[in-house]
Amino acid sequence: MVSFADVSVTDATAHRMLSEYFAERAASFPASQGAYRTNFPDPSQFVPPTGVFLLAYDDDGPAVGCGGVRELKVPLSDTEPEIPVVRYEVKHLWVTPTSRGLGLGRTILKELEHRARGFGATEVVLDTNASLEAAGGLYRSHGYEDIQPYNDNPNATNWFRKKF
Repeated sequence: MVSFADVSVTDATAHRMLSEYFAERAASFPASQGAYRTNFPDPSQFVPPTGVFLLAYDDDGPAVGCGGVRELKVPLSDTEPEIPVVRYEVKHLWVTPTSRGLGLGRTILKELEHRARGFGATEVVLDTNASLEAAGGLYRSHGYEDIQPYNDNPNATNWFRKKF
């Protein structure tokens, strides 16, 4: 059974997992896209009610994954100002290599969406890289649709959104 712990991104385990995630991405990043740019998350963006960072544990063992959501401010639409968009962004969803293939990515994603909805999100967005084929497949199978870029992340090639 998977359990979650809300932690600061500066927590020792969270920092170790993020470091492993960034090292893995740097090692596998497509050379044609240049060098992977590591960007540790700002701890102030992952504090309720505007965000949260989670560690995932399987059967009371060590942490097997992580991920966070944070609020992204969206300006009111000129065409539909009465319908405010409350947007949260999924960040740093990662599962340890030895725990992949067990559905943990899907479980973490569901929990992050649940937390975002609890904060009032009307949609969730994320960015990824086309080289992460399993991640793209996970997002599409979970109801995410391709969208135009909403940020200038140099590591991203694909942007997704899921409306609630």
